[in-house]
Amino acid sequence: MSHRIRALCIAVVAAVAIVLPNAAWAQATRLNATVGPGFTISLRDAGGANVTHLPVGTYEIAVNDQGSEHNFHLSGPGIDMRTEVEQVGTVTWTVTFTDAVYRFQCDPHANSMFGLFAAGTATLPTPPPPPPPPPPAGTGVKTLTATVGPGATISLKQGSRKVSRLKAGRYRIVVRDRSHMHNFHLTGPGLNKKTAVTAHGTFTWTVRLRKGTYRYVCDPHKGFMRGSFRVT
Repeated sequence: MSHRIRALCIAVVAAVAIVLPNAAWAQATRLNATVGPGFTISLRDAGGANVTHLPVGTYEIAVNDQGSEHNFHLSGPGIDMRTEVEQVGTVTWTVTFTDAVYRFQCDPHANSMFGLFAAGTATLPTPPPPPPPPPPAGTGVKTLTATVGPGATISLKQGSRKVSRLKAGRYRIVVRDRSHMHNFHLTGPGLNKKTAVTAHGTFTWTVRLRKGTYRYVCDPHKGFMRGSFRVT
């Protein structure tokens, strides 16, 4: 083999040795973010798995914003990047993650469309324990029914009677949220519970009502969808 051919072979091998690690590194540090068109948001690695933990370092994130009523907002130490709510399309960000917990969310629906992941030595917070099961029937816990939507209506009743005054104690509240535009938000002494604006369905809360004034509102329309009652 001539010196010229040998030199050419060495050059090719060296080029392959450089290209392959670089390609593998790019694949390992590429993330895919998606939001919309429905009420979904995600951050996945190149293999399609949801991101929960990453090594520290620099990453390329391809953001696919598919909802004109949503956006993708990534925040954490040294990072605060977002797409516009009204716009759809794709954009690529280059970010550097350090030892910290990061959050991504849709800003208009931050209570229901969000995610967390940790980088480096950081760990995700321990999720809260599940709510206690409702007490069995016959234990003296009274039931209230809260309803919001589908129109601009909100109410809290005990049986067929609108609640205006209650005795202090434990209550089971069956919340019937019938609209993606409204929510039911109950506040008062020692209590602050609400459904998500974008969620709808039936939810059951077991609460202890103390002496004082309680108020319930639809957060997006609190100027005219509201009510209150006294606990004695």
